[in-house]
Amino acid sequence: MKKALFASATLALTLASPFCSADIQPAPVKSTGVTSAQLMKRAAVDWVTVDEIKQSLKGKPPMAVGLDIDDTTLFSSPGYFRGKMEYSPNSDAYLKNPAFWKKMNGGWDNFSIPKTIAKKLIKMHEARGDTIYFITARPYTKGEKVTAIIKRDFHIKNMKPVIFADKSKANPLDKTDNLKKYHIKLYYGDANADMTSARAAGARGIRVMRAANSAFYPLPNNGKYGEEVIANSQV
Repeated sequence: MKKALFASATLALTLASPFCSADIQPAPVKSTGVTSAQLMKRAAVDWVTVDEIKQSLKGKPPMAVGLDIDDTTLFSSPGYFRGKMEYSPNSDAYLKNPAFWKKMNGGWDNFSIPKTIAKKLIKMHEARGDTIYFITARPYTKGEKVTAIIKRDFHIKNMKPVIFADKSKANPLDKTDNLKKYHIKLYYGDANADMTSARAAGARGIRVMRAANSAFYPLPNNGKYGEEVIANSQV
């Protein structure tokens, strides 16, 4: 009996309380939220789209353009992850191991994912009649298949051999040297070195964002040099 009376009294107090859930009104909506693209526009970065790049080239004759490979053209982290686990799990020494590069350049890019942004850029530049070069800091290895894989995955009509620019005894030219050699006017890359190389060569450098789960850390600071950054280009 006492339990029943207590329950009745509790119910009465709850219904009479000004804090009863039935009387609580939801807070007024102050914002409808923002998209990722809108958030990025708030940053002090010169964000651009592929369409805006295309418009900026309107009226200009066909030119030579260049794309970096790792994290710009291909999400190639699967191969690098495998190489690290196989050759130097506790360090980055694998990056100086010729055996790793022979495998990476010799077919491990079959596990690399073509980046969507690269597909859009290549399609746009091919439509303009531009000559496209792929320039990487990877060392050259005999029998490389990177050229064939990129040609296949991006359906490139006039594929030029990949340019390996590691600046070694066997290959003394770095990216800046090759940008000058091939008269490249516009170069896309994800790394800070890509942007400084473009600037040193007198080319227009445009940043492609590196995916957050890339094997290469730390992530670069997009827009660090005042360069244009392609929005949503991490994929």
